Amino acid sequence: MRAVWLREFGGPEVLVPGPAPDPVPGAGQVLIEVAHANLTFVETMFRATGFGPFARELPLIPGNGVGGTIAEVGPGVDPALVGRRVVSSTGGTGGYAERVAVAHDAPLPVPDGLPLDQAVALLADGRTALMLVRAAGLRAGERVLVEAAAGGVGSLLTQLVTAAGARVVAAAGGPRKVALLRGRGLDVVIDYRQPDWPDRVHAATGGLDVVFDGVGGPIARAAFDLLDPGGRMLSFGLAGGTWADLPAEVAAARKVTLLRPSAPPHELRALTEQALAEGAAGRLRPLIGQRFPLERAADAHAAMQSRATVGKTLLDLP
Repeated sequence: MRAVWLREFGGPEVLVPGPAPDPVPGAGQVLIEVAHANLTFVETMFRATGFGPFARELPLIPGNGVGGTIAEVGPGVDPALVGRRVVSSTGGTGGYAERVAVAHDAPLPVPDGLPLDQAVALLADGRTALMLVRAAGLRAGERVLVEAAAGGVGSLLTQLVTAAGARVVAAAGGPRKVALLRGRGLDVVIDYRQPDWPDRVHAATGGLDVVFDGVGGPIARAAFDLLDPGGRMLSFGLAGGTWADLPAEVAAARKVTLLRPSAPPHELRALTEQALAEGAAGRLRPLIGQRFPLERAADAHAAMQSRATVGKTLLDLP
């Protein structure tokens, strides 16, 4: 089968397409014929440095999320699963390939009416966005800043915050992303590459109750300074390269709660199921900003790393 290999850590060019043995589903496993592979920012960090939650033994086929059709089952698995459209985590590796074998209980069925590519776009980002909104305990009328609002998680957060009755301030980097967000119906959109962006947020809101921090670094610190007492700051990404430097004692003095939510596997699975259901019902619309064929995984990583992408980036397999 066709696959993409990582044989050394480094720049995007270390992702090299090549042949790989066809996986065979073992006892308790299913084989997924992959139509779309999900790409996440943490995968670009892992490729560059080996940092992240994935196993470091090289060589390996990267990729932690796929969508496709169950093509075969191993011993002890219900053959009725063959032909089912599913999305699935892979356990950390194997996703950048035409086929992948996973435990039979890893895949989630894709609801009728939800296109498979949208389901893949919701696989990781949807559950993350739902987890963040749940942890924030949003209340109607609150003023909420979503950083990296043109990204995969951020674009979903803007929808969930609006649905909760809160007021969204969307922040993104550069005029292209600002225009995209305005085109998606958001009224208050700020370009955080402009030096006066905190002043603009304050002028529009008078202060903030919640910040969803997907950028980190100085942007996050400036957003923190806009929070009123009793505010909450939830960090979910570091597109800027580093987490925000926010000492706990400073937050306590400001009466701001700092949160970096997580959840055990069974809760993440339930959140993914919820995201898929919301997508099927049309209440959660993932933004798929760019697609690459499998062989151009290196180009996909380069685009994500340069922050030139919007929404979700997918690898498409014919």
